[in-house]
Amino acid sequence: MTIIDKLATSLNRKDEGPNQDLAKLIAERNDRGAVNELVEHLSNKDKNIQSDCIKVLYEIGDIKPSLVVEYSKEFVTLLDHGNNRLVWGAMTALDAITLENPEVIYSALEKIVEASNKGSVITKDHGVNILIKLCSVKEYADDAFTLLIEQLKSCPTNQLPMYAENAISVINDTNKEFFLNTLSSRLDDIEKETKRKRVEKLIKKLS
Repeated sequence: MTIIDKLATSLNRKDEGPNQDLAKLIAERNDRGAVNELVEHLSNKDKNIQSDCIKVLYEIGDIKPSLVVEYSKEFVTLLDHGNNRLVWGAMTALDAITLENPEVIYSALEKIVEASNKGSVITKDHGVNILIKLCSVKEYADDAFTLLIEQLKSCPTNQLPMYAENAISVINDTNKEFFLNTLSSRLDDIEKETKRKRVEKLIKKLS
């Protein structure tokens, strides 16, 4: 059986079980040939095959990012794709490999932010995660933090508490004031009381 034969679509399965199992197997075996085959089939004529391949790739990235990091440029290219499943799948993969090769991710930041701004909630979630991770890398921290603040200012209020909570790990004495001011400026926008309380709790914790 080829790798493609083991995908959920090839097995007539509607669930993601086969794809997740395949990702674990490839990661365990450190099977670079299988990874390359999956990448090649991202341009398959069958959209279901495309979707399964990106799913397996970002699952591998989650388990063993070093196995897929060399394909970061291919993932960046997919951010312009017409198939939304490939767009948010590629952003998920990029999120998984950010700290494996931050230099390549940083060089593609403009495209990543653009895709985040016009993409689905999942695309945006992973785009923000990428920015948070880059904030932890000294040489990219300033630029990444500026872009993160822009996201916190403009993101839907439903996502704001999660983004803010995830960002706590990169908040320090230098950027704390900007962070707190940004959160405070958005409190009146948050209609759901539970969401607003999460942000208020965060502000209190950091103040």
